[in-house]
Amino acid sequence: MPNNHFSDWTEVIKSTTKPDPATGAINPPIQLSSTFEQRDFDHFGKWDYSRSGNPTRDVLEASIASLEHGTRGFAFSTGMAAISTALLTLNQGDHIILTKNVYGGTFRLVTQVLVKYGIEYTFVDLGDEDALRGAFQDNTKVVYIETPSNPTLQVTNIADVAAIAHEHDALAFVDNTFMTPVLQKPLDLGADLVVHSGTKFLAGHSDILAGLVVTKDEQLGDQVYFLQNAMGATLGVSDCWLLLRGIKTLAVRMEKESANALALAQWLEQQPLVTKVNYPGLASSPEHDVQLAQAKSGGAVLSFDIGSEDNVRKLVDLLKIPVFSVSLGAVESIISYPPKMSHAEMNPAERHARGITDGLLRYSVGLEDIDDLKHDLKTAFDQIEH
Repeated sequence: MPNNHFSDWTEVIKSTTKPDPATGAINPPIQLSSTFEQRDFDHFGKWDYSRSGNPTRDVLEASIASLEHGTRGFAFSTGMAAISTALLTLNQGDHIILTKNVYGGTFRLVTQVLVKYGIEYTFVDLGDEDALRGAFQDNTKVVYIETPSNPTLQVTNIADVAAIAHEHDALAFVDNTFMTPVLQKPLDLGADLVVHSGTKFLAGHSDILAGLVVTKDEQLGDQVYFLQNAMGATLGVSDCWLLLRGIKTLAVRMEKESANALALAQWLEQQPLVTKVNYPGLASSPEHDVQLAQAKSGGAVLSFDIGSEDNVRKLVDLLKIPVFSVSLGAVESIISYPPKMSHAEMNPAERHARGITDGLLRYSVGLEDIDDLKHDLKTAFDQIEH
């Protein structure tokens, strides 16, 4: 449970710094043990086998639960393992409503895997209340929110959608990867479960894969734990330790990277080659008010359109600072091309219907000097235009 008298800046430090009572070491030990000795035949200790629980993983899971103001946290081997486990709390014959602008991996999971187990789905613009209400069926059990969405940065009003879900006896799950708990706390807004790709901002250094789930209540937490233990896609203890280290600097990184992203988005709006900028922190964004009502900033990811795949190819070759790669959320800036990367699973018609056009680039803004980032883009834009 959270230490409510601490700010997020303090809590990221306090929740990850747990001195070892045996030695006084301020960082938790990496317990590289698959099994644990039991003291006698009739009385087993807290830990028996590391798939079921490990002291190092316990610190991480308690940390993310505290930061998200949840009751229980769970660490998984990847973000998709976390999302898969959360959605497998559904049963055969259940129905899920998802935001139409969802991460490509989640789209693939729902449309190609869960359907094999009899779990039905409907994609909806969650900003359209009539469409959302019309999508509910008698067997709807979950509304799945991703806000801001990847890669078009569409914002969903978490409190409103969660309230509508609860009216229909459904749960609200939120992918909080882009915002992290230091910028947005979905459970405080009415959500029942939060997922993260811990690979991204929480780890922050492009060095591990990780996924996290946090539940609001113990009963849902019991379901997630059963699946975590039964399927076994847990996060290794060395990566748990690295993720804890990443979280220690989360607040300061998110503040700087978000400030950089806002400045870059404002600058991009003024560039002739750019036809559209998606960033909810912009005053010009139609989703600005909703975003800042439920989050502290627009975050550190934006996307922008430069008209065509041909322009994208030229820009990627000309840029000197951002890494051209999949993923996001690192100290280094990363530029991605969603049609061939995060959303390659979608056909062109599906992508275009979701605003993922052929000229769209996603930019995860890092800690570099903002003037350097602007100059790098300006130099490339000038060469493309001429």
